[in-house]
Amino acid sequence: MFRAVVLIAAVVLAADQLTKYWAESALSDGQTITVVGELLQLRLVYNPGAAFSIGAAYTWIFAVFAAAAVVAVTVVARRVTSRAWAVALGLVLGGATTHLLDRLFREPGFARGHVVDFIDYAGFFVGNVADIALVVGVGVVMVLNLRGIPLRETATSGGEQVASRS
Repeated sequence: MFRAVVLIAAVVLAADQLTKYWAESALSDGQTITVVGELLQLRLVYNPGAAFSIGAAYTWIFAVFAAAAVVAVTVVARRVTSRAWAVALGLVLGGATTHLLDRLFREPGFARGHVVDFIDYAGFFVGNVADIALVVGVGVVMVLNLRGIPLRETATSGGEQVASRS
């Protein structure tokens, strides 16, 4: 299942970076594209902080947190045999990895880079594809935990899946 986690993460990373590239080329002149009236628009924003631009003066801390998340999720993902957990962790790993890359390699400099956001949700906040993957992935993790679904499943001789507590 680790391959599935990595594949999902790679798809998230590619989709996020490609859409950011598009946003920077199509929206860089201050253009706003209306998708669903005032509810959903596309506009380019460079975010130095976290959600809602919180902590804009501490961009390097977000790089450290993103790196820690990438390492932690990768370690946990190596033990996964559950498909649902593989999907959830792949989404989280992809979102965290692409945010880490933004923090490390985008302007204004190493570990101070701003995240490219372009999906405006009714003026409430502006996000990107990685944010969507992170929110969905964390939501699935919460549901799996609430339902008591373990990371590892083992097959019985009858072919049905039995949860393993390891």
